[in-house]
Amino acid sequence: MKMDRLKFYLVTDSDILRERDFYKSVEEALSGGVTCVQLREKNLLGKEFLIKAKKIRELTRKYNALFIVNDRIDIAMLSDADGVHVGQADLDILDVRKLIGSEKIVGVSASNIEEAILAEKNGADYIGVGSIFPTNTKKDAKNVYLNGLKEIKKNINIPIVAIGGIKEDNIKLIKDIGVNGYAIVSDILSAKNIKEKCENINLIIK
Repeated sequence: MKMDRLKFYLVTDSDILRERDFYKSVEEALSGGVTCVQLREKNLLGKEFLIKAKKIRELTRKYNALFIVNDRIDIAMLSDADGVHVGQADLDILDVRKLIGSEKIVGVSASNIEEAILAEKNGADYIGVGSIFPTNTKKDAKNVYLNGLKEIKKNINIPIVAIGGIKEDNIKLIKDIGVNGYAIVSDILSAKNIKEKCENINLIIK
């Protein structure tokens, strides 16, 4: 089932990779067990973003992984992504759905129970809940912590992907809550051996 592939969710961040090859790094993550890639490129202009999206679309198809585009509905549609992920400050989910259609996945960020309930009510396919732990990769992230994640899990029926400061050494703290996916950024992209790091994480979340 398509939504099962939300389980091991990589969010890209070119800044963390520094000089390392972006596409090679993403492929290493996919070969290590990542089942979903969200392309998050806040500083790229449309043309460059689309080029990157099309290449990531090819890689995710190769590994039978989901491909989600952050924020940019136009890029998601033009690259034939599986879906789009939007934050609370982005377009309203009802408008997103009008643009992207019913066949595509729409994920919505939530940092509290009210945002999560509203997202589900308005038709989100999954909710990205965070930040679970403090993180430097998203400066404006609000902390939810484990208790907040538990509360949202109790009140939401659609899949939940936990995000924010999640690492190999703290992921077990989340596992008992029973989320559907784990979104990881820096712990994967800063690893010396990305494939090995992903294999290690995959053993924990299975």
